[in-house]
Parts: sequence; C-alpha cells; structure tokens
Amino acid sequence: MNSDETTPKDGAGDVPVYEEATTASAKKRAKDSALRGDEAVHGDGTVASARDRDDDGTAASARDRDDDGTAASARDRDYDGVGAVGLVPLTTLVRTKIANGWNWLEEMLTGRYHATYGLAVTRILIGITGLGLILTNFNARHYTFGVGSAWNGEIAAPKSDFPNIWLFSLFHRAVTVPPLFTAMMIGLAVLAVVIILGWRTRIVLPFYLVLWVSFIELNDGAGDQGDNAYRMFLIALLFADTTRRWSLDARRRARSPRFPETDGGSWRWALIMANNLAIVVLAFQVCAIYMSGGLYKAGGAAWQHGFAVYNPLHTQQFGTWPVLSDLMTAWGPMVVAISWGSILFQCAFPFMLFNRYTRIVGLLGILSFHLGIALLMGLPWFSLTMIAVDAIFIRDRSFAKLAAYLRHWWTSTAPRAAGGTGAKAGR
Repeated sequence: MNSDETTPKDGAGDVPVYEEATTASAKKRAKDSALRGDEAVHGDGTVASARDRDDDGTAASARDRDDDGTAASARDRDYDGVGAVGLVPLTTLVRTKIANGWNWLEEMLTGRYHATYGLAVTRILIGITGLGLILTNFNARHYTFGVGSAWNGEIAAPKSDFPNIWLFSLFHRAVTVPPLFTAMMIGLAVLAVVIILGWRTRIVLPFYLVLWVSFIELNDGAGDQGDNAYRMFLIALLFADTTRRWSLDARRRARSPRFPETDGGSWRWALIMANNLAIVVLAFQVCAIYMSGGLYKAGGAAWQHGFAVYNPLHTQQFGTWPVLSDLMTAWGPMVVAISWGSILFQCAFPFMLFNRYTRIVGLLGILSFHLGIALLMGLPWFSLTMIAVDAIFIRDRSFAKLAAYLRHWWTSTAPRAAGGTGAKAGR
C-alpha cells in the first residue's frame, strides 16, 4: 500500500475511504488513482473514482445526471435522453443566426441616425458646388446656356429628354427671354445659398433639384459626367436628414425638447431608416463610380503603360495651368506612379472602407486624386461633388473631435488676440 493511503475505519462499510494528497496535482492524482485501483465499486458493478462520486456515493455528478439519475451528460444526450452527440439542431442554429442578423440590421437601420456630420458636409459642399458653377458661368450665361447658344440647335430641338418633360422645362421656356432667364439663375443661386445654410432643407431641396436639372440640361455640350453624379446625389439626399448638424434647422429644432433623441414622434423610425438607406445608396453610387472608372482605365493601353496622365495635361482643354502641367510631367516615374496609383485607389477604394486604418489611407488618397483633377485639369466642380459625398465615410466621432478642437482653438486664441490689441493700444 502506498504511503498516502490510510486503512479503512471500523464500521465504515464495504467502501474504503482514502485521503487524497493535497500537494499532488490533479493530473498526478488521476494517474496514481488509476495505478492504485483508487475506485469505488457500485452495487451494479460500475466503477467510479472519488472525484466522480457525489456525497451519497453514486458515480454520476450533478452535471452528468439526468432527472432520472442516468449518467449521460447534457452535452452528450439527445432530447430523448439517449446518449448521443448532443449538438443543437441545424435548423435551430440557422433560425438563431437569421434572427440575430435581422435584429442587427433593424438596429443599424432604425436605431439611430448615421453620418450626421458627414451628411452636413455633403449638403454644404453640394450647395457650394451649385453656387460656384452658377457664379463662374454667370457672365457668359447667355452664350453658354441662353439665347447666345441658339446656334447649336438645342433651343429648338433639345438633345436631352428633360426639356420635353413639363416639370424640368422651366428654364427651357424662359431661355428666350433674357431678363427672365437671368432672374431664374439668380433664384437658383439663392436656393443654393439656402441649402448651404441648412434652412428648411427638406422643403427647399426638391425645388432646387427640379430647377437645377432644368438649368443644366439647357446645353448638353456644356455638361460632363460630374453633372450626372450631382443629379444622382441630389435624388438620394431628398430622403436624408442633412440638417442635423451645422445648419439653421438644427438650431431651430434644438429649442424643442424632443430634439435630437425623440424628434419625429411615432414615425421617427421611418425617418431614421430613410436617412440611413440614403447613406447606403450614396455609398453604393460612389463606389460604383470609382470601380467602373478604375476598371475602364485599366483596359486602356495608355494607362497600362503608365503615361495616361501626361496626355490630358498637355491639351488646351484640360491643361489649364501649363507651368504646373510641365512640373508634374517632367519626371517619368512620377507620371507612371500617378497613372497606376489612380487606378489602384479607384479599384481598391470600396474594399479599403472595411477597416479603419485602410479607410483613412483610402480617403486621403482619393482626396488627393480629386484635388489633382480640380487643380491640374480645371474640373473643380466635379471634384467637389465627389469629395462632398466621400464625407459620409468619415465617422461622426472624428468630426466631433475636430469640431471640439476647432472650438477650443477659437476660444483659447480670442482672449490672447484681444489682450494683444489692448497691450498695443496702451503703448
């Protein structure tokens, strides 16, 4: 008998009782117990070790016994009590996963407003884009869109189908009356300013969309793909709440105790879902534009060989800054890097959004891409339109931190500036 065993006590019965060594590990005790025959024999001939016996000497622990005393564990039993591989039925797992996914989707779509700061930036930049395009073409309005462009035949027979639709034919009807046409352009510019300020945007934005499409379709040759993207983004923004931040509407609604957590009443969930679905549509449109553009470029020989950027920068139409064009194209490897880099960023942009750090790289890269187009190719309004919608990919937390930093900087520098002025005045 080993030294750690004790003799049975008198009157203890047929089952010997042993003391377990307190210093031995669980693994060693199990091994020693098996070598010593440290088991208890039940009445039915089954064998159970000391650690597997209950206080009453039975060989099944509480976790391993059914209600009727059988020794099959819960994980090894089927629902009929027969010992089996006790897995949850596949149908139950599928239903659980579907239910969890549905709950997550419902929470994402109707739980709260997403990209509130990003949509505010989108609204402001969209308004600035429309205002800037009107102002830059105002002096030449009659030659670009009005009676001075009658030689192209679009006043008599428009190439676009929009002027043939009553709702979008307002500018086309007024184009032959120069004073009325000028007044309508000024009114459109005023609506753009109202959108920038964010005043009654849900009411103003539909009128702005109708008038904008009517205006921009006067001359099909004066537009570009940026106008199409602008129009698509405006349609999606009709369903979004773009004035929850940085707007006059937000200041007005802030006086109500229901804003911003309970505004909308019983239909709040529908308003939230419309806003979030509009974000999904905008994100899809932007990603589709980038992907299709990148794949189209990748199929061209000039882009494959890396000199595609050189050609447009040295044309009269797009080479708006010849000095900058020469500077950017003077070094061959830079031309190749810009050409191939634009394709890579455009094609990889949708996939870079799934991770926070790659999203930062992707947004900075695409911002540089659009700034280059705006500066070097003379397409500022197209670039500003795309940058406006890219803002929805920046988290509200990042915008809030930036706003807090700017607010702190403003409040901390204002007293110093006033003190400096007062000190100079005292001298």
